[in-house]
Amino acid sequence: MSFTPQTLLSAPRRSAGVPNALGTKVLYTTSSYSFESHRQSTELRLLDVLTGEAELLAEDEEVSGLNWLDDIGREFAYLGKGGKELVVGDGKGEKVVAGEFGGPVGDLKVKKIGVDGRKWAVVVSGEVDSTTGELFDPEARKKVRSTGTLYKGLFVRHWDSWEGKERKTLFYGVLSRERGGKFRLSKVRNALEGWKGLETPIRPFGGTDNFDLTAEVDGKGGRIVFVSKDPVANPALNTTCNTYVVELESWDEEAKGLFEISVPGYKGAASSPAFSPDGRSLVFLKMKTNGYEADRNDIFHLNLGDEQTSREATPISAKMLGDDKDFARSPSSVAFASDGETLLFTAEDIGSSKLFSLKRNGLAWIVWPLTSKGSISDVVPLSTGNIFVSGSSLVDSSFYSLIVPQNTTATTSWTSSLSNDGKKFNLSPSQVSSIWTPASNPKINKNVHSLVFYPSHFSPEKKYPVAYLIHGGPQSAWNDSWSTRWNPAIFAEQGYIVVAPNPTGSTGYGQAFTDAIRKNWGGDPYQDNVNVFEWVGQEGNLPGADNERAVALGASYGGIQGHPLGRKFRSLVCHDGITSFPGGMFSTEELYFPFYDLGGTPWYSPNTTSNPHPSSSVSAWQKWDPSHHFSHWSTPQLVIHSSKDYRLPISEGLAAFNVLQARGVQSQFLTFPDENHWVLKVENSLLWHRVVLNWINKSVGLEAFSGEEEELGVEFYGGVVEEEEKKGGENRLMDG
Repeated sequence: MSFTPQTLLSAPRRSAGVPNALGTKVLYTTSSYSFESHRQSTELRLLDVLTGEAELLAEDEEVSGLNWLDDIGREFAYLGKGGKELVVGDGKGEKVVAGEFGGPVGDLKVKKIGVDGRKWAVVVSGEVDSTTGELFDPEARKKVRSTGTLYKGLFVRHWDSWEGKERKTLFYGVLSRERGGKFRLSKVRNALEGWKGLETPIRPFGGTDNFDLTAEVDGKGGRIVFVSKDPVANPALNTTCNTYVVELESWDEEAKGLFEISVPGYKGAASSPAFSPDGRSLVFLKMKTNGYEADRNDIFHLNLGDEQTSREATPISAKMLGDDKDFARSPSSVAFASDGETLLFTAEDIGSSKLFSLKRNGLAWIVWPLTSKGSISDVVPLSTGNIFVSGSSLVDSSFYSLIVPQNTTATTSWTSSLSNDGKKFNLSPSQVSSIWTPASNPKINKNVHSLVFYPSHFSPEKKYPVAYLIHGGPQSAWNDSWSTRWNPAIFAEQGYIVVAPNPTGSTGYGQAFTDAIRKNWGGDPYQDNVNVFEWVGQEGNLPGADNERAVALGASYGGIQGHPLGRKFRSLVCHDGITSFPGGMFSTEELYFPFYDLGGTPWYSPNTTSNPHPSSSVSAWQKWDPSHHFSHWSTPQLVIHSSKDYRLPISEGLAAFNVLQARGVQSQFLTFPDENHWVLKVENSLLWHRVVLNWINKSVGLEAFSGEEEELGVEFYGGVVEEEEKKGGENRLMDG
């Protein structure tokens, strides 16, 4: 088996490509990890599109925020030294430091000012010092004698960090080419100075997708557009975001002013603001419902004129080409094409993430797809009218493509695949297929889609155990995209047929299907998974599938343990799941999530008027609580939970393991003190894969995964082992 966890984790990881305006050269970075030296290396490379040759420009540097300074691909800017320097480089590997920042920054965006090629507007993100308003440097943090922190409101902690006083903001300045060719960065200024409560990018995952800039408008001034959580709404109880525009007379002067864009009737999250090429209009995404992070994103458009122009954005309602029905997918990013009229957006669609074109046709807006397979993760419109995209698939870790729009169709003129379409991993697109099974609620969608991944060594004459991957979210989906965390190929190459269902609540199958999971966590989604399991188990439906030797693995959601479906699996793996609604849901950080998804707060009564998420019923909190089924927990289970997971605190994993052990159910507990809701460090991830594969392989009779956990330096502690286990008896015994 050539594709192992070591192969997955040590293989080069390529960033999204950054093409020049003509699409002839592409900047990117790759990072690789060596398990021999236990060291990660990073390379900065320049790809020539015409020849396919990639030149090494730098290695072992902290490089981020690649931006071209010219159209032909001669010079570029990036952040170096961990975000403390602005560096200008060229295609020959030469570089100069144009300036230093007063603290670490990220999310660099650069736009040319004027036509002489001597000035560029620069915007970066960084934490602002709560006292001075200047860029905050963590290394200069004042030492205190006490370690105590007093909180007077939410958040207390978020994702994997305890809250501090510092907030993120945008800083802007000017990069200049002086006489003699020397580059110099001006003083950077806080774009949000004086606007209390605004923060961007939005933590924990916001980046360059949270803001944009236009260097000039009609030859003068400039603008920055950004999204921020509403400054008067508690961020732990609300998702409300607003879109704001900063107006500048000059990029080396204080901001002229700031205004908020009005979006009547929309109280949810906002994202992906982008200017048109001429800076006279902008687009962004906005959700309608406050508290619902998986609501449909609508595209909004605003023309920017003088100060008398309306600042109320207009929603765009589109129809699919050749169809009278409204377009039912939820965009995840949006931008203008180079013509300044066509819009480009990405959206999940039936197990993939596609690029779509959106254009006005008379009074209507018409949508059509520009890609058909894989998942597009980054889009760059080129001055030629073509579109550069970065993406991946279930067998290809990274591809770059040039898309050529042609009326209502598109062709691909060039592609660069890091893995040669999976061949370097001994993987093939032929290993991936789909199945459709009856949906629990056919009024919304008649069928449920599942991705299927076969072993590369599959033989129709043989039987293979089935690994069911149950996605978390719970509003998310398994897509045709690469992952280093839950990669189906890893399990397939161990000898499993992998089935990854997208049941009720999944994204990419229409908003009604996503919405239907609300107050219904253990209802239709559970039955959809039952239907998938039973369909696979019927003779002839999925050739080679041995459903009598099935395992189920999932993260962040769950509830199969203790139910009839759970008892049909040989073993379970639960990564960072929920054990008790009152304990887990009230220890989380973004409280708006359970309040909305479970239909209210448990203490609500009709006489309560202060509840931000009222409900006439709290039955979902009780009906779907996994702890109500402890008496039926009997399937062997591996529990994984890490200390820095503040989304679902580690007490949830400990509780699950304690219950399993106390009931005498074979179980193990894997934990990492330095990981959050995800296991990201390479050596930790290798141990994660090794423990998971050994656990499920043993339960279905497959060969153990090579190596022992102790080889990785893991502390291993055994529990009480009863005599029956020593003799190979029932597997319902303690196995610490």
